[in-house]
Amino acid sequence: MCDRCDYEGLLHTRELECSRNRLRVLEIIGGSPRPLSAQEVFALARRGRHINRVTVYRILDLLVERRLLEKISAGDRSFRYGLAPNANHTRHAHFYCTGCGRMECLSPGSPLVDMAPLESTVAGMVERVEIRLDGICETCLEQER
Repeated sequence: MCDRCDYEGLLHTRELECSRNRLRVLEIIGGSPRPLSAQEVFALARRGRHINRVTVYRILDLLVERRLLEKISAGDRSFRYGLAPNANHTRHAHFYCTGCGRMECLSPGSPLVDMAPLESTVAGMVERVEIRLDGICETCLEQER
């Protein structure tokens, strides 16, 4: 779990009740070094606790709607979940391995996107930019050799 984030405080800032299940889902995603699928979140959430799969999916949807989480598209037409940018987590790009389906976070600032030219071409307001690089991870490359 990220020791810099106050997950209860994050829920309260979005006017959400700090239920045990919401807090658990937020801690699982916040504590992961990479974005997680809904199935992975469910598997981790039910360890040692009883929680329904539908409950986890509803919590994920709610936390995305309230902008505590980001729903990140993967190259296999599925989604992964990661913390939305906040004071402790800056926006960053992701790498998706087309071999094994694993998604990794890239360091903030790589690649850089200059928003000024993009925003000048859009008639409205840009709220979110998602950058995903697809390729083959080091582990899959090693297995091919």
